[in-house]
Amino acid sequence: MTPISAIGKYLDQPLLTAKINKYVPAVFTIAGSGILLNQINNAPKEKRVQTGLKTGIILAATAISAINAPKIAAYITKKELAKPLAKIQEDNAKLITEYIEKNNISNAIKTILNKAKTKILSPNEISQINTKEHKEFLNKLIPPPENIKAKDIFKEIGWLSIYGAIPVAGGISGGIIADKLTEKNWKKKIPNKINEGIYQYLANIFLCNIGAGAALGLLEKFNIKSKSARCIGMVTGIILTGVIGGSTIANYIGKNFINPTKSNETRTPELLDLGLHTDDIATVSLLSGLKWIEPSLPLLYSISGYRAGIGYRNHKTYSQNEQQTHFLRTKC
Repeated sequence: MTPISAIGKYLDQPLLTAKINKYVPAVFTIAGSGILLNQINNAPKEKRVQTGLKTGIILAATAISAINAPKIAAYITKKELAKPLAKIQEDNAKLITEYIEKNNISNAIKTILNKAKTKILSPNEISQINTKEHKEFLNKLIPPPENIKAKDIFKEIGWLSIYGAIPVAGGISGGIIADKLTEKNWKKKIPNKINEGIYQYLANIFLCNIGAGAALGLLEKFNIKSKSARCIGMVTGIILTGVIGGSTIANYIGKNFINPTKSNETRTPELLDLGLHTDDIATVSLLSGLKWIEPSLPLLYSISGYRAGIGYRNHKTYSQNEQQTHFLRTKC
Protein backbone atom coordinates (compact mmCIF):
# COMPACT_ATOMS: atom_id res chain seq x y z
CA MET A 1 0.00 0.00 0.00
CA THR A 2 1.45 3.38 -1.00
CA PRO A 3 1.79 6.13 1.64
CA ILE A 4 -0.84 8.23 -0.17
CA SER A 5 -3.29 5.31 -0.22
CA ALA A 6 -2.63 4.69 3.48
CA ILE A 7 -3.38 8.34 4.27
CA GLY A 8 -6.57 8.13 2.21
CA LYS A 9 -7.66 5.03 4.12
CA TYR A 10 -6.73 6.76 7.39
CA LEU A 11 -9.04 9.68 6.54
CA ASP A 12 -11.86 7.29 5.60
CA GLN A 13 -12.06 5.84 9.13
CA PRO A 14 -15.59 6.35 10.53
CA LEU A 15 -14.03 6.72 13.99
CA LEU A 16 -11.97 9.68 12.78
CA THR A 17 -15.01 11.46 11.33
CA ALA A 18 -17.01 10.82 14.51
CA LYS A 19 -14.22 12.17 16.74
CA ILE A 20 -13.84 15.30 14.60
CA ASN A 21 -17.60 15.82 14.88
CA LYS A 22 -17.31 15.58 18.64
CA TYR A 23 -14.89 18.51 18.77
CA VAL A 24 -16.85 20.88 16.49
CA PRO A 25 -18.60 22.71 19.41
CA ALA A 26 -15.21 23.28 21.07
CA VAL A 27 -13.80 24.73 17.84
CA PHE A 28 -16.80 27.07 17.62
CA THR A 29 -16.23 28.21 21.20
CA ILE A 30 -12.54 28.95 20.63
CA ALA A 31 -13.07 30.67 17.26
CA GLY A 32 -16.07 32.64 18.52
CA SER A 33 -14.17 33.83 21.59
CA GLY A 34 -11.35 35.06 19.38
CA ILE A 35 -13.72 36.98 17.11
CA LEU A 36 -15.57 38.45 20.09
CA LEU A 37 -12.38 39.66 21.78
CA ASN A 38 -11.14 41.10 18.50
CA GLN A 39 -14.37 43.03 18.00
CA ILE A 40 -14.40 44.41 21.53
CA ASN A 41 -10.73 45.39 21.30
CA ASN A 42 -11.23 47.24 17.98
CA ALA A 43 -14.37 49.10 19.07
CA PRO A 44 -14.24 52.62 20.60
CA LYS A 45 -14.25 52.53 24.41
CA GLU A 46 -17.76 53.94 24.67
CA LYS A 47 -19.12 51.22 22.36
CA ARG A 48 -17.30 48.17 23.67
CA VAL A 49 -20.18 46.87 25.79
CA GLN A 50 -22.63 47.36 22.92
CA THR A 51 -20.24 45.75 20.43
CA GLY A 52 -19.59 42.81 22.75
CA LEU A 53 -23.31 42.20 23.25
CA LYS A 54 -24.13 42.45 19.53
CA THR A 55 -21.25 40.28 18.40
CA GLY A 56 -21.89 37.72 21.13
CA ILE A 57 -25.55 37.32 20.18
CA ILE A 58 -24.80 36.97 16.46
CA LEU A 59 -22.01 34.47 17.09
CA ALA A 60 -24.13 32.41 19.48
CA ALA A 61 -27.14 32.32 17.14
CA THR A 62 -24.97 31.37 14.17
CA ALA A 63 -23.01 28.70 16.05
CA ILE A 64 -26.07 27.07 17.64
CA SER A 65 -27.89 26.93 14.31
CA ALA A 66 -24.80 25.59 12.49
CA ILE A 67 -24.18 22.84 15.06
CA ASN A 68 -27.81 21.71 14.89
CA ALA A 69 -28.10 22.11 11.11
CA PRO A 70 -27.09 18.49 10.26
CA LYS A 71 -29.85 17.00 12.43
CA ILE A 72 -32.51 19.45 11.21
CA ALA A 73 -31.57 18.95 7.55
CA ALA A 74 -31.48 15.17 7.99
CA TYR A 75 -34.92 15.21 9.64
CA ILE A 76 -36.43 17.28 6.81
CA THR A 77 -34.86 15.22 4.01
CA LYS A 78 -35.14 11.89 5.86
CA LYS A 79 -31.41 11.36 5.42
CA GLU A 80 -29.71 8.87 7.69
CA LEU A 81 -27.38 10.60 10.14
CA ALA A 82 -23.81 9.46 10.62
CA LYS A 83 -23.40 6.99 13.47
CA PRO A 84 -22.30 8.45 16.81
CA LEU A 85 -18.89 7.55 18.21
CA ALA A 86 -20.19 5.01 20.73
CA LYS A 87 -22.17 3.13 18.06
CA ILE A 88 -19.16 2.96 15.71
CA GLN A 89 -17.00 1.59 18.53
CA GLU A 90 -19.66 -1.01 19.35
CA ASP A 91 -19.93 -2.10 15.69
CA ASN A 92 -16.14 -2.21 15.31
CA ALA A 93 -15.75 -4.37 18.40
CA LYS A 94 -18.34 -6.86 17.15
CA LEU A 95 -16.88 -7.03 13.63
CA ILE A 96 -13.29 -7.43 14.82
CA THR A 97 -14.10 -10.00 17.52
CA GLU A 98 -15.91 -12.21 14.98
CA TYR A 99 -13.06 -11.87 12.49
CA ILE A 100 -10.37 -12.79 15.02
CA GLU A 101 -12.36 -15.81 16.24
CA LYS A 102 -12.87 -17.19 12.72
CA ASN A 103 -9.39 -16.60 11.30
CA ASN A 104 -5.82 -17.51 12.16
CA ILE A 105 -4.24 -14.09 12.69
CA SER A 106 -0.73 -13.18 13.84
CA ASN A 107 -0.30 -11.49 17.21
CA ALA A 108 0.96 -8.29 15.56
CA ILE A 109 -2.15 -7.95 13.38
CA LYS A 110 -4.36 -8.97 16.29
CA THR A 111 -2.93 -6.13 18.39
CA ILE A 112 -3.72 -3.60 15.65
CA LEU A 113 -7.25 -4.94 15.20
CA ASN A 114 -7.96 -4.81 18.94
CA LYS A 115 -6.84 -1.19 18.93
CA ALA A 116 -9.23 -0.47 16.03
CA LYS A 117 -12.19 -1.42 18.22
CA THR A 118 -12.11 1.93 19.99
CA LYS A 119 -9.20 3.95 18.59
CA ILE A 120 -8.08 5.50 15.31
CA LEU A 121 -5.41 3.57 13.43
CA SER A 122 -2.33 5.30 12.05
CA PRO A 123 -1.51 5.14 8.30
CA ASN A 124 1.33 2.74 9.13
CA GLU A 125 -0.98 0.40 11.06
CA ILE A 126 -3.48 0.48 8.20
CA SER A 127 -0.71 -0.45 5.76
CA GLN A 128 0.18 -3.46 7.90
CA ILE A 129 -3.32 -4.93 7.74
CA ASN A 130 -4.01 -3.94 4.13
CA THR A 131 -2.72 -7.24 2.75
CA LYS A 132 -4.42 -9.56 0.29
CA GLU A 133 -5.41 -11.75 3.24
CA HIS A 134 -7.17 -8.98 5.19
CA LYS A 135 -8.20 -6.51 2.45
CA GLU A 136 -11.84 -7.61 2.26
CA PHE A 137 -12.18 -7.30 6.03
CA LEU A 138 -10.43 -3.92 6.06
CA ASN A 139 -12.98 -2.57 3.57
CA LYS A 140 -15.74 -3.65 5.94
CA LEU A 141 -14.01 -1.95 8.86
CA ILE A 142 -13.13 1.17 6.86
CA PRO A 143 -15.52 1.39 3.88
CA PRO A 144 -13.98 2.99 0.78
CA PRO A 145 -15.60 6.21 -0.50
CA GLU A 146 -18.48 5.73 -2.91
CA ASN A 147 -19.48 8.30 -5.51
CA ILE A 148 -23.03 9.60 -5.19
CA LYS A 149 -25.20 7.99 -7.85
CA ALA A 150 -27.42 10.02 -10.20
CA LYS A 151 -30.60 8.83 -8.45
CA ASP A 152 -29.33 10.14 -5.09
CA ILE A 153 -28.01 13.50 -6.30
CA PHE A 154 -31.15 15.55 -5.63
CA LYS A 155 -31.56 14.10 -2.15
CA GLU A 156 -27.94 14.93 -1.30
CA ILE A 157 -28.19 18.42 -2.83
CA GLY A 158 -31.43 19.01 -0.93
CA TRP A 159 -29.76 18.01 2.33
CA LEU A 160 -26.74 20.24 1.70
CA SER A 161 -28.93 23.20 0.69
CA ILE A 162 -31.15 22.99 3.77
CA TYR A 163 -28.02 22.44 5.87
CA GLY A 164 -26.50 25.68 4.53
CA ALA A 165 -29.72 27.68 4.91
CA ILE A 166 -29.99 27.04 8.65
CA PRO A 167 -26.79 28.89 9.75
CA VAL A 168 -27.68 31.80 7.43
CA ALA A 169 -31.18 32.02 8.92
CA GLY A 170 -29.65 31.77 12.39
CA GLY A 171 -27.20 34.56 11.63
CA ILE A 172 -29.95 36.87 10.33
CA SER A 173 -32.15 36.14 13.37
CA GLY A 174 -29.25 36.74 15.75
CA GLY A 175 -28.37 39.98 13.98
CA ILE A 176 -31.93 41.30 14.21
CA ILE A 177 -32.19 40.39 17.91
CA ALA A 178 -28.79 41.97 18.61
CA ASP A 179 -29.74 45.22 16.86
CA LYS A 180 -33.12 45.35 18.59
CA LEU A 181 -31.40 45.14 21.98
CA THR A 182 -28.68 47.68 21.23
CA GLU A 183 -29.94 50.07 18.52
CA LYS A 184 -32.78 52.60 18.35
CA ASN A 185 -33.20 52.41 14.58
CA TRP A 186 -32.69 48.66 14.40
CA LYS A 187 -35.42 48.12 11.79
CA LYS A 188 -33.45 50.09 9.20
CA LYS A 189 -30.69 47.47 9.31
CA ILE A 190 -32.95 44.49 8.62
CA PRO A 191 -32.88 44.82 4.78
CA ASN A 192 -29.07 44.64 4.73
CA LYS A 193 -29.11 41.46 6.79
CA ILE A 194 -31.73 39.83 4.58
CA ASN A 195 -29.97 40.96 1.40
CA GLU A 196 -26.62 39.64 2.59
CA GLY A 197 -28.26 36.42 3.74
CA ILE A 198 -29.78 35.91 0.29
CA TYR A 199 -26.46 36.75 -1.34
CA GLN A 200 -24.52 34.35 0.87
CA TYR A 201 -27.04 31.56 0.44
CA LEU A 202 -27.47 31.82 -3.32
CA ALA A 203 -23.92 32.73 -4.35
CA ASN A 204 -21.98 30.69 -1.79
CA ILE A 205 -24.25 27.75 -0.98
CA PHE A 206 -27.46 26.85 -2.85
CA LEU A 207 -26.60 27.56 -6.48
CA CYS A 208 -23.12 26.14 -5.97
CA ASN A 209 -24.74 22.90 -4.82
CA ILE A 210 -27.07 22.97 -7.82
CA GLY A 211 -24.13 23.53 -10.18
CA ALA A 212 -22.14 20.68 -8.67
CA GLY A 213 -25.15 18.37 -8.74
CA ALA A 214 -26.09 19.24 -12.32
CA ALA A 215 -22.53 18.63 -13.48
CA LEU A 216 -22.43 15.32 -11.63
CA GLY A 217 -25.74 14.32 -13.22
CA LEU A 218 -24.38 15.02 -16.71
CA LEU A 219 -21.22 13.06 -15.99
CA GLU A 220 -23.31 10.13 -14.77
CA LYS A 221 -25.50 10.33 -17.88
CA PHE A 222 -22.48 10.08 -20.16
CA ASN A 223 -20.98 7.35 -17.95
CA ILE A 224 -17.85 9.35 -17.13
CA LYS A 225 -16.20 7.66 -14.15
CA SER A 226 -12.87 9.51 -13.98
CA LYS A 227 -12.43 11.14 -10.57
CA SER A 228 -10.52 14.08 -12.05
CA ALA A 229 -13.24 14.64 -14.69
CA ARG A 230 -15.93 14.55 -12.00
CA CYS A 231 -14.01 17.03 -9.87
CA ILE A 232 -13.37 19.45 -12.76
CA GLY A 233 -16.99 19.15 -13.90
CA MET A 234 -18.41 19.92 -10.47
CA VAL A 235 -16.05 22.87 -9.91
CA THR A 236 -17.05 24.28 -13.32
CA GLY A 237 -20.72 23.94 -12.38
CA ILE A 238 -20.05 25.73 -9.09
CA ILE A 239 -18.33 28.66 -10.81
CA LEU A 240 -21.03 29.09 -13.46
CA THR A 241 -24.06 28.82 -11.19
CA GLY A 242 -22.76 30.07 -7.85
CA VAL A 243 -20.01 32.62 -8.30
CA ILE A 244 -21.53 34.17 -11.45
CA GLY A 245 -25.23 33.30 -11.42
CA GLY A 246 -25.76 33.47 -7.66
CA SER A 247 -24.40 37.00 -7.36
CA THR A 248 -26.61 38.24 -10.20
CA ILE A 249 -29.80 36.62 -8.91
CA ALA A 250 -29.18 37.72 -5.31
CA ASN A 251 -28.67 41.34 -6.37
CA TYR A 252 -31.84 41.24 -8.49
CA ILE A 253 -33.89 39.99 -5.54
CA GLY A 254 -32.35 42.56 -3.21
CA LYS A 255 -32.94 45.48 -5.54
CA ASN A 256 -36.47 44.61 -6.61
CA PHE A 257 -38.02 42.91 -3.60
CA ILE A 258 -36.12 43.36 -0.32
CA ASN A 259 -35.00 46.98 -0.48
CA PRO A 260 -36.24 48.61 -3.72
CA THR A 261 -35.70 52.15 -2.39
CA LYS A 262 -31.93 51.58 -2.71
CA SER A 263 -32.02 50.16 -6.21
CA ASN A 264 -28.51 51.40 -6.99
CA GLU A 265 -26.90 49.15 -4.38
CA THR A 266 -25.12 46.16 -5.87
CA ARG A 267 -23.30 43.54 -3.83
CA THR A 268 -20.23 42.50 -5.79
CA PRO A 269 -18.04 39.46 -5.02
CA GLU A 270 -14.87 40.20 -3.05
CA LEU A 271 -11.81 38.05 -2.48
CA LEU A 272 -13.19 36.90 0.86
CA ASP A 273 -16.38 35.77 -0.89
CA LEU A 274 -14.28 33.64 -3.21
CA GLY A 275 -12.50 32.32 -0.13
CA LEU A 276 -15.87 31.26 1.27
CA HIS A 277 -16.17 28.86 -1.64
CA THR A 278 -13.98 26.49 0.35
CA ASP A 279 -17.32 25.01 1.41
CA ASP A 280 -17.78 24.03 -2.23
CA ILE A 281 -14.63 21.94 -1.97
CA ALA A 282 -16.46 20.17 0.84
CA THR A 283 -19.51 19.77 -1.41
CA VAL A 284 -17.43 18.23 -4.19
CA SER A 285 -15.73 15.95 -1.65
CA LEU A 286 -19.02 14.79 -0.16
CA LEU A 287 -20.53 14.09 -3.58
CA SER A 288 -17.38 12.07 -4.27
CA GLY A 289 -17.98 9.99 -1.16
CA LEU A 290 -15.35 11.54 1.14
CA LYS A 291 -17.32 11.59 4.39
CA TRP A 292 -14.43 12.82 6.56
CA ILE A 293 -14.92 16.34 5.16
CA GLU A 294 -18.47 16.54 6.54
CA PRO A 295 -17.58 17.81 10.05
CA SER A 296 -16.14 20.98 8.49
CA LEU A 297 -19.50 22.06 7.03
CA PRO A 298 -20.90 23.74 10.19
CA LEU A 299 -17.75 25.89 10.43
CA LEU A 300 -17.74 26.78 6.73
CA TYR A 301 -21.46 27.57 6.53
CA SER A 302 -21.34 29.60 9.75
CA ILE A 303 -19.10 32.19 8.05
CA SER A 304 -21.91 32.96 5.62
CA GLY A 305 -24.35 33.05 8.54
CA TYR A 306 -22.20 35.49 10.49
CA ARG A 307 -21.76 37.85 7.54
CA ALA A 308 -25.53 37.83 7.07
CA GLY A 309 -25.98 38.56 10.77
CA ILE A 310 -23.79 41.67 10.69
CA GLY A 311 -25.53 42.87 7.52
CA TYR A 312 -22.32 43.05 5.53
CA ARG A 313 -22.67 44.32 1.96
CA ASN A 314 -19.46 45.61 0.40
CA HIS A 315 -16.50 47.36 2.02
CA LYS A 316 -17.74 50.89 1.30
CA THR A 317 -21.41 50.19 2.01
CA TYR A 318 -20.72 48.35 5.23
CA SER A 319 -18.41 51.05 6.58
CA GLN A 320 -21.14 53.62 6.02
CA ASN A 321 -23.57 51.56 8.09
CA GLU A 322 -21.20 50.48 10.88
CA GLN A 323 -18.88 52.91 12.60
CA GLN A 324 -16.89 50.32 14.53
CA THR A 325 -14.11 48.43 12.78
CA HIS A 326 -15.02 44.91 11.80
CA PHE A 327 -12.58 42.19 10.86
CA LEU A 328 -14.80 41.11 7.96
CA ARG A 329 -15.14 44.65 6.69
CA THR A 330 -11.68 44.88 5.19
CA LYS A 331 -11.07 43.55 1.73
CA CYS A 332 -8.58 40.71 1.53
